[in-house]
Amino acid sequence: MGLPALLLLALCAASARGLYFHIGETEKRCFIEEIPDETMVIGNYRTQMWDKQKEVFLPSTPGLGMHVEVKDPEGKVVLSRQYGSEGRFTFTSHTPGDHQICLHSNSTRMALFAGGRLRVHLDIQVGEHANNYPEIAAKDKLTELQLRARQLLDQVEQIQKEQDYQRYREERFRLISESTNQRVLWWSIAQTVILILTGIWQMRHLKSFFEAKKLV
Repeated sequence: MGLPALLLLALCAASARGLYFHIGETEKRCFIEEIPDETMVIGNYRTQMWDKQKEVFLPSTPGLGMHVEVKDPEGKVVLSRQYGSEGRFTFTSHTPGDHQICLHSNSTRMALFAGGRLRVHLDIQVGEHANNYPEIAAKDKLTELQLRARQLLDQVEQIQKEQDYQRYREERFRLISESTNQRVLWWSIAQTVILILTGIWQMRHLKSFFEAKKLV
């Protein structure tokens, strides 16, 4: 794929993955994110507690704790840390594949004051979308044109990582398919051998039976 096509894909790429969900006291909620290797991921979250009297979700108290745990495709813990009611977590992937991101509250105050209901707003940004370009421009004193060029280069690099990851997935799928086909072949051969041996045994058994009965 040429550079113009990569730039076009970069301009069309999505920039954020935001959502919210509800959890109860100490309940864990996990998400799966496909991430190429050597890719930075930033997650921003904020929590709201359910107010029974007003029947609305209000900003959580600072004392509420949220625990974030991230595991790579091999099950190794990449990040495990306690945060406050609102915060940001960052990690860099070193293995391509599905990463598991889990959040849960370890606060018992939620059950006492919020009826056990908590709303969590989560925004996960991957790759170049995790970069704070205004901060980079101020730090490196970049012009608007230089900053735009930096963004395009980062986007092209991220697309190349995505392509490498897709090739990695295709290679894994090919190896799994070949292994499965080989196992099916050997199983078919084993079934054929068993049927032949069973047929030979039945023929010999019938022959012995007929000879014993003096039918042949």
